[in-house]
Parts: sequence; structure tokens; C-alpha cells
Amino acid sequence: MAVDAARSARESWRKTPRSERCRLLTALADRVARDAERFAVAETVDNGKPITLSRTVDIPRAIANLRFFATAILHDHDEAYATDGQALHYVLRTPRGIAGCISPWNLPIYLFTWKIAPALAAGCPVVAKPSELTPMTATMLAEAAIEVGFPPGVFNLVHGRGDQAGSAIVSHPEITSISFTGGTVTGARIAQTAAPMFKKLSLELGGKNANIVFADADFDHAVSESVRASFANQGQICLCGSRILVERAIYARFVDAFVARAAALACGDPLEAETKQGALVSAAHREKVERCLHAARQEGGRVIVGGRRPQTLPERCRDGFFLEPAVIVDLPHRCATNAEEIFGPVVTIAPFDLESEAIGAANATRYGLSATIFTRDLPRAHRAAAQLDAGTVWINTWLFRDLRVPFGGMKESGVGREGGYDALRFFCETKTVCVRTEPC
Repeated sequence: MAVDAARSARESWRKTPRSERCRLLTALADRVARDAERFAVAETVDNGKPITLSRTVDIPRAIANLRFFATAILHDHDEAYATDGQALHYVLRTPRGIAGCISPWNLPIYLFTWKIAPALAAGCPVVAKPSELTPMTATMLAEAAIEVGFPPGVFNLVHGRGDQAGSAIVSHPEITSISFTGGTVTGARIAQTAAPMFKKLSLELGGKNANIVFADADFDHAVSESVRASFANQGQICLCGSRILVERAIYARFVDAFVARAAALACGDPLEAETKQGALVSAAHREKVERCLHAARQEGGRVIVGGRRPQTLPERCRDGFFLEPAVIVDLPHRCATNAEEIFGPVVTIAPFDLESEAIGAANATRYGLSATIFTRDLPRAHRAAAQLDAGTVWINTWLFRDLRVPFGGMKESGVGREGGYDALRFFCETKTVCVRTEPC
């Protein structure tokens, strides 16, 4: 039914002037901004993240996504090439058709809008599925789209489990493009289904990101940013720096300072403004993270802080899925804990002696999503960034984003790029037209 609705709207939406698509997406952004607190509360209740994070990151970023792609289509351009006075080549980009967008539970509306906004802006009707674990803000967004006047069939929301609704979207022959963010195993299954159907794929998958701290770094800043990179959103961000590699000269000092900061991150009621650590998304996910901690101990790792279910929670939260931030040391670079994505409030810290050793350890996983470098030596920062197998490298910061730049991963962290014109052009088909200009 969703595809039928999208099919009925396909021709009219692709012919809708860019100015009108811009107006509707901007109106949708304005509606979310007007109801920002209602969206933030819904996100926190649904996901378990601290309300401050929903208020300052998730909802503002969703609004920014809508506004960015709404206006980006007004500034896009097509290329033209004059060929030796004999011909003119020009490039057309036309909407590919119905887009399938599947988003995860960790940043529900943040990543949902990151997908549907460029698709709708490019002129593609959308069939979208949020995670079944966090469906609320996507539903609210769809209601807002109706209220601001999106034409019927342009934005279609389908709820359900991944193996049912998600699979139906991926396998439907009339959905020509699939944008998916989630786990690598699921991404592989999507590719197996979509590849023989010649669908266009954008897969943003898992990560096991390295955070490299050199001895000459601004120490306090490196510790503070590393704590944020490790435990923001309870470590449930694909870009979290879950492996910290520290130059041996400052290793002991860094571990002491980092552990002190981690121990101070008390879990609390996500609806309270002072809470820094909320709940994990589900009981099953908490149990999975706890199994990973047990496996790390069996590999010889020491959990030197955290990793337990907190005992002092408000009455309202006693049955919530909380877990104290955990720090593990004494593990070799090449072990399962340092190779597999845990996706929770768990970080390992290990020393290194040489720059080449740090680069080798950082690259020693099947993932390649992001990495972070802390150093005052700018030539070394550029040199290391060029050698890291990562789609994004941050230097002396973490999760500093510009919506214009490409975003995506290497190796098993994904296929394709999102963001800026890369996102808009993903949902378009490129055609070259050649006109002979000199007499035949």
C-alpha cells in the first residue's frame, strides 16, 4: 500500500518545482522547531537517552537536516562542457524513483531525517521505516508532514520489524534506492537481496573506532573529548571512540584521569536535566553488552571501573536498562573485544610506543568508519589521518560535523556516502546529453 501510494505521487512530485519542495521541507522543519520540547521528551522516553542530549543534539540536528536539504536543492547545479567548439555536453540529474529509507534506534529522528530529507528534496517519494524499538518521533514527523501540506503518497511511513517490514522494502521491485543505517550483518543481508535487483545502495554500518592520543596532546582536552566520545548516548553511536590508544609516556596518567571522569558519570533518570548517562535501549541490548564484558575478562582484560547495573536509581527507573560506563585495560590490540563492535558504554585503553604501531592497531579491524587523533604536531596529524582506514578522521575534536561534507565508512563499515551533494545525487540518475554544435 505504501508503494502504491508512492507510485501515484511519483510523477507529480518529481515535477514539483524545487522552490515548492523547499517550502514544504522548511515548513516541516519549522513545525518540528515549534514542537521541539514535545519531540525531545518523546525521543528520551522512547530511547532512554538523557533529555539534555535530545534537546541539544537530536532534535536540533533533525531540524538542521530538513533545512539544509530544503535549501541545498536551490543551490545545486548541473555541469556543461564545451568540446573543442564541436559539441556541447551537459549533465542532467533526475529523481530515481521511489526511495526506501531504513533508520536505526540509537539516533531515531536525527538519522531518520538524514535519509528522508535528501530523498524528498531530490524529488523522490519515500517509503521509510524507523526502528521498531524507537518509532515515536518518526510517527510525529509524519503527522507534522500531513499538517504542513505534503501531498498524499510523497512521504510514507511503515512500522514493523526489520525481518518483515524492512525486508519488504528492500525486496520490493519498485523501490529503486535503499538507504540503510544499522549493523553490518543486516547490511550484508540487504546487499544480498538488493544487488541482483540492481538497486542503488547506501549502507552506513558498524564501527570500532580508534581514538589515538599522542603524548604532546593537550592533555585535559584529550581526556575530556575521549570521555565524551566513549560514552555519549551510552556509547550507542556508531562513531563512538571505543578503542583508546595512548602513547606510553602519558598512559598511566591518562588512565587515571579517564577513569576518574568515567566514574563520575552516574546513571540517572533520563528526564532529569542533570543526567549524563541514561538507559540502554532494551533489556536484550544490555544483556548483549554484559556478555561482551564477560568475554573481555576471559580474554585477560581488567574492568577497572563500571560495567555493573547501578543500584542507586530513582524509583521510576528501578527496572530500566541501565549500565555503568566501563573501562577495560590489559587487552592486546588484536583480540575479539578490540575487533568487534559492542555499541554500549564500554571502552578499552591500551598503550603504544610508535606512531606506526598506533596506526597499525587502529586499522586492525574489519571496520573503517571513523577515527580521532589528539596531537599538537600538525604534520603528524595530517600524516596519520592519511594512513587511517576511516571515512572520517577528527583531529583534536570528536563528532564535529558539517552537513556539506561526505560521510560514510570503509571496509565493513559501509558502502557509499551521505551528506551534502553526495546525498542528493544518491537519489538521482545521471544522464549526459551531447549536442553537436558545428555543421555536419
